[in-house]
Amino acid sequence: MKAKKFIAATALIASLALFSACGAKTEKKTAASSTDSSETKASESVDLNALDLPQLSDKVSEDEDLVELVTTEGTIEIKLFPKQAPKTVENFITHAKDGYYNNVTFHRVIENFMIQGGDPKGDGTGGESIWNGTFDDEISNQLYNIRGALSMANAGTDENGKGTNGSQFFIVQNQDDVSDGLLKDDYPQKIIDAYKNGGTPYLDKKHTVFGQVTKGMDVVDKIAAVDTDDNDKPKKDIKIEKINILQEAKE
Repeated sequence: MKAKKFIAATALIASLALFSACGAKTEKKTAASSTDSSETKASESVDLNALDLPQLSDKVSEDEDLVELVTTEGTIEIKLFPKQAPKTVENFITHAKDGYYNNVTFHRVIENFMIQGGDPKGDGTGGESIWNGTFDDEISNQLYNIRGALSMANAGTDENGKGTNGSQFFIVQNQDDVSDGLLKDDYPQKIIDAYKNGGTPYLDKKHTVFGQVTKGMDVVDKIAAVDTDDNDKPKKDIKIEKINILQEAKE
């Protein structure tokens, strides 16, 4: 049943509601990217294998934040990357401190894909940033949608070509090897290797990655496996009870 739901979700991805995390493999050829042509040309000259890849270490550096999502299914620790995604991390941390995410549900769950939350309405149509609207993507060649990545859910770009990030986010849960076909010209070799353990590379450059689970992937897997309805909403509420700030990054 879960596999059938995932196939249906990917087939219908273009018509999903506002602030849905995009999940169709076919979408990668057509979805808009926040990276403009000048940024793309600049990235082509970068030695990707020389980049620092902070997701690949469970160590939390002084310039990273560490948060604890206390959920009804257990706790999940996630380190955040303010150097690579400063506005996104500021938005998340501020919401967390203000209690914005307290008792908010994971409203969209697809096993072997991701778990999504952060919408106070609980249906995927709500939520806003700390700036009372949306904000643009922050795409980094140091961060990717590997298994355990924390990324922003969005509705693509608006009529002005700007990003539509608000408060919703998702944690990548897919466990399948998705490294096949990834090109060394596009990805660091260590990230290609990481994708052997799962992830959603077709979301790269479309969704801002701003964190990585360091503890509690078993909880993420547990949430992903719950029974859901035809809209991928868990049949019982899976809530974020609160978010604790365990470490704040030093500038």
